[in-house]
Amino acid sequence: MPNFLLLQTAFIGDVVLATALVEKLHRSFPEAEIDFLLRKGNEGLLARHPHIRRVWVWDKSRGKYRHLWRLLRQIRAERYDGVINLQRFFSTGLLTAFSRGKARVGFDKNPWSFAFDRKVPHRWGTDETPLHEVERNLQLIAEWADDAFEPPRLYPPEDALDELEISRPYVCLAPTSVWFTKQWPAGKWVELLRRLPADHCVYLLGGPADHAVCERILQESGRE
Repeated sequence: MPNFLLLQTAFIGDVVLATALVEKLHRSFPEAEIDFLLRKGNEGLLARHPHIRRVWVWDKSRGKYRHLWRLLRQIRAERYDGVINLQRFFSTGLLTAFSRGKARVGFDKNPWSFAFDRKVPHRWGTDETPLHEVERNLQLIAEWADDAFEPPRLYPPEDALDELEISRPYVCLAPTSVWFTKQWPAGKWVELLRRLPADHCVYLLGGPADHAVCERILQESGRE
């Protein structure tokens, strides 16, 4: 059976969007073994994912590059059929280039793309022809799957949902970001919350530092 490794060591939203590739590969190869490399702190997102065999965790906080070399040795031992790099950064490009994968795929803007077996043009899209990140990422696995769109998906444990006692439709939103340049203005979130159906429960997601912003958005939107 084929085995694949996906590399996405950025933040939570990036990992969530990358799950579209997991779904797509599983649909194309139901028996495939799919592994995922992410940064420490995000592993809980995929802890019970039914289509992922193993989650590799890169601890960037301490001994970043020492840990990177250890991961490289372990990854090389796996001899993956496909190593798919969703990032344009040097570190994951190096892992991909020296992974010993039979097919090493990534974006052409990665500094190690010269060592990849297949380079995919990294395009942002335009106002006339917008391109969602999921659509762009799915191009990385074009040789293994069809070109139909596949949405991201998480598999939260059922008991976690039971604890919340959710009895009506709900929406989860993450108004903040590690990068300010990626953060929508709070006023836009207020406007969005006001437009959501009144019978939907709204959960705003974030860390301790985001609490004040989320509270203000809820209050100004008139939501509880």
